[in-house]
Amino acid sequence: MTRIENESQYQVAMARIEELLPIVTEDTPTTDKNSVELVLLSNLVADYSDEHFKIEKPTLAEVLALRLYEMNLTKKALAKMIGVSQSRINEYMSGKSEPTLKIARTISRQLNIDPSFVLGV
Repeated sequence: MTRIENESQYQVAMARIEELLPIVTEDTPTTDKNSVELVLLSNLVADYSDEHFKIEKPTLAEVLALRLYEMNLTKKALAKMIGVSQSRINEYMSGKSEPTLKIARTISRQLNIDPSFVLGV
């Protein structure tokens, strides 16, 4: 099977997908030529995107900062919530230190963060 080789081909494929999206609806048969073309181009674009536009897994510091914002918490409030000092929170958020397994478990539970982010897995 062919693949998108460069950014120019990617842009052309994306433009064609934009043209096809209003034409192909949920009622369009999967055997319709526009539907088939849309699926094929979408798969090619997805493969190219996966290879060239990878989204890195966020760091613990990034996840903590987002969660603090979402929960409207301060570092001081987080420290109290999980039972560590505020300076320890600063170390976690600067990447200077990683939480122990016990603290990682507490962070995961208290902030409803997937354990894999907290453990760096």
